[in-house]
Amino acid sequence: MVSRYFRRRWHESRGDEFDIWGYATYYFDAAEDGWPVRQVEVYDSGPVLRYGPAHREDRFGGLGQGQLDEFEEWAEWEITAAEFERQWNE
Repeated sequence: MVSRYFRRRWHESRGDEFDIWGYATYYFDAAEDGWPVRQVEVYDSGPVLRYGPAHREDRFGGLGQGQLDEFEEWAEWEITAAEFERQWNE
């Protein structure tokens, strides 16, 4: 499996009871078909959420349910595997 890695800042609120966490930076490990395999969400106020094969969801959210359709559109947010792994393993 060939993965690609992305980091993207979201300037939108969650729209739920955890809005107080603020905005988040999302890190994705995406399979070659564009589906997220692992995901890290780092919120401005401190919470960090991690989702992957062994932990797909919890009361705070879950692994992305949509493909990162066109990798070309995501090219400006591509990062290295090492950068993703640092966030995943913190």
